[in-house]
Amino acid sequence: MGRVYATPEALAMWMGRPAPDDDAARLLARASEDVDAALLTAVYDVDADGDPTDPQIVAALAAAACAQAEFWLASGDDGTGAAAQWDSASIGPVALSGRRPGGPSPSAGVDLAPRAYRALHTAGLLPGVIW
Repeated sequence: MGRVYATPEALAMWMGRPAPDDDAARLLARASEDVDAALLTAVYDVDADGDPTDPQIVAALAAAACAQAEFWLASGDDGTGAAAQWDSASIGPVALSGRRPGGPSPSAGVDLAPRAYRALHTAGLLPGVIW
């Protein structure tokens, strides 16, 4: 597992209500993976462990992870992205229906929540650079 940019306590502060006791850590880990995937071309200073050193970047990454997790909680997603992709779905024997219109815009192939994208964009991490 990669870096996790926010804690369940940070998620609770972000949302202004308690984070789900049983799922917050898992959602934040998945949200952090999506943030990392969206930042493949971002350039920022890191320490020897690969962690960002600029407090503004640290705060933006935490905000983006919290926004992503909050979006999933509000949309009924479990962090897999399935709830945002289909207007109905079944597991056995697999039945998917039409794709939902609208929704978050993909960034580097990742469906980021609008507030997650805004946190990363405002910090200058998106759209990134190519060398």
